Amino acid sequence: MTRPRFHSHMTAIDGISVIKRLPISDERGFFERVFCTQELAAFTHNKPLVQINRTLTKRRGTVRGLHFQYPPAAEIKCVTCLRGELLDVAVDLRAGSPTFLQIHSEFLSADNHKMMVIPEGCAHGFQALTDECELLYLNTAAHAPELESGLRPTDPRLNFNWPLPIVDLSLRDAERALLSAEFQGILL
Repeated sequence: MTRPRFHSHMTAIDGISVIKRLPISDERGFFERVFCTQELAAFTHNKPLVQINRTLTKRRGTVRGLHFQYPPAAEIKCVTCLRGELLDVAVDLRAGSPTFLQIHSEFLSADNHKMMVIPEGCAHGFQALTDECELLYLNTAAHAPELESGLRPTDPRLNFNWPLPIVDLSLRDAERALLSAEFQGILL
């Protein structure tokens, strides 16, 4: 019998899932499968991973995001923390979704072995809860600058409280337009 490598659960927002990797440990350390196309196909809808990105965030309290791409470059992201700890955040922006503008957040850390899967049509961002926070992103679409956009992390319409005071935010993210009442979501 093959030992399971992952345990998963769905969240209240359709398509946002949390996957816990199940490492094999011994006195030397551990081995874990970070991703497996066959075992995680249901979460990526059998779309191939086309880009893997890595980030390092130096300062605790820094917020990156909330970013997304419009179709046809909309992407599924599988995000995991390799070093440190963060609060990972996804916002449902899908037009017609019963959870439109709802947020799911999850603590990810090097120690808890969790990965959050963010579906197409959702914005993604995070706040580093430790210095030297390192993430790995597995994406089903390549970065398309002409189709990228984002939400201001402090947008009052989101009504989201970051766990720490924001100490660093890119100028681009800080100057994003606030969500208007006319914004009806992303058509996929």
